[in-house]
Amino acid sequence: MTLEATTRGARTRTARVPTKPHGQWLVDGTEPLNANEEFKLADGGLNVRERIETVYAAGGFASIDPTDLHGRFRWWGLYTQRKPGIDGGRTAQLEPHELEDEYFMLRVRIDGGQLTTQQLRVIGDVSREFARDTADITDRQNVQLHWVRVEDVPEIWRRLEDVGLSTTEACGDVPRVILGSPVAGIAADELIDPTPQIAEIAERFIGDETLANLPRKYKTAITGHPSQDVVHEINDCAFVAVEHPELGVGYDLWVGGALSTVPRLGERLGSFVTPDRVAEVWHGVTRLFRDYGYRRLRNKARLKFLLADWGVERFRQVLETEYLDAPLPDGPAAPKPAGQGDHVGVHRQKDGLFYVGAAPLVGRVSGTTLSALADLAEANGSQRVRTTPHQKLLVLDVPEDRVESLVTGLDRLGLSARPSLFRRGTIACTGIEFCKLAIVETKVNAANAIAQLEERLGALEPEIGRPITLHVNGCPNSCARIQVADIGLKGQLITNAEGRQVPGYQVHLGGGLASQDRAEAGLGRTVRGLKVEADGIADYAERIIRRYLADRAEGETFAQWAHRADEEALQ
Repeated sequence: MTLEATTRGARTRTARVPTKPHGQWLVDGTEPLNANEEFKLADGGLNVRERIETVYAAGGFASIDPTDLHGRFRWWGLYTQRKPGIDGGRTAQLEPHELEDEYFMLRVRIDGGQLTTQQLRVIGDVSREFARDTADITDRQNVQLHWVRVEDVPEIWRRLEDVGLSTTEACGDVPRVILGSPVAGIAADELIDPTPQIAEIAERFIGDETLANLPRKYKTAITGHPSQDVVHEINDCAFVAVEHPELGVGYDLWVGGALSTVPRLGERLGSFVTPDRVAEVWHGVTRLFRDYGYRRLRNKARLKFLLADWGVERFRQVLETEYLDAPLPDGPAAPKPAGQGDHVGVHRQKDGLFYVGAAPLVGRVSGTTLSALADLAEANGSQRVRTTPHQKLLVLDVPEDRVESLVTGLDRLGLSARPSLFRRGTIACTGIEFCKLAIVETKVNAANAIAQLEERLGALEPEIGRPITLHVNGCPNSCARIQVADIGLKGQLITNAEGRQVPGYQVHLGGGLASQDRAEAGLGRTVRGLKVEADGIADYAERIIRRYLADRAEGETFAQWAHRADEEALQ
């Protein structure tokens, strides 16, 4: 075959028009094309609350309709958790109902990560009374509880809602929690306080029936801080503070970021959004996704796939002509991020008080710990706490003469304000303990690795200089953001040296985001065949960190080194 013929054939294949519709409402109509779309169209997810309160709480787990259980419950922050004793090898072999226990994970929605000590104490009380004292701080600024019974859900809702909290749309094909800068309104160096914009979106649109049937989950992030501390590059819709030379301070608009099994970083639309238009623009992007997003195949239904096909120019054109009252002005890109976005440590606020950022051990806390944290904060002059997109906690408004007292108290609670680089840089997803999708344990393995690395490499921390992020995930879905970590570990079964199948991880190296004090966001690389056993995380991390220290050029970060190093150096 000639080169011309080969090229002509390739062009023909590339230009082939899909034979099946994508399931875009404004293109293909609203006829449901899969089981998920059928149940959503038959009865909206928000409608299940009444049945939970009046039917299922009285009748118990056995009374729950299967479609509500495996579908609509998510709209109210409820997932069935994994039945104990089912190993990772059976995750893909069993049906969902075979994997699930008669208990739920309940996700408390915390937009912007903003909590009062009263709210924190209520979450702690709920955890102790109804969730076996479990609590996890997630990398979406939520708190997750486990072992929740459906019989107790109405009382849990009553207590949360009495203090202004909710679980509304904490899961499901809806607008999820809005990530916000944890130092909004207090940081001395912030460009703008995004709290009013976050509040307006939450108050106007969360629980809105017209936005409660999106093609898939939809994630939002807004920051006014120069560290760009909300992982905006991996959200569906994000606003990053920037100063326009003529229009003043506003936001740079990003769309289409997400990870999972097909990672894609978001892209700038090149438009500038004034603070008074943030809610309008967010509403426009969200409705665009609702109307044009792909619904036929669940694994192609995130906004990133639409953006990849349309491109930035068409996306902006449709947004401005079909969904906004007026076009958006062009705007500059935000400058290179400044500093670490996890906000760990002691920092002066713009009002002269201090905030203190502390690191739980891979996000795992307890109701008892949260209640004690509320007491500790109040004893040291604070009534405000924040969660972060890095599984950290901040206590705000601390007088200077109470800082050391607070730091000491945090240490006693297992919340370190001066953590090792390894503890500071490590996050982990829920893992096989509770998650039906997981293949491998995460929290325990990550915590063990931190302890070992502190012992083996603690003396080298001055030489390392900055946290080397270690993200541990129990399956390929990347809830712990494995592709954007220095060392990302994706849970799977692997074959060990003896030829046996054992729990382990595929390794991703050299990823990072702006909020990790990286000049440019990027996805990690994978090395063919590079896997580690579940109990070998510290061994591998120690080996590669030592190699990095030996091989790096002056000023070279781990991510930069990992992308240029040959495969032998990464083993």
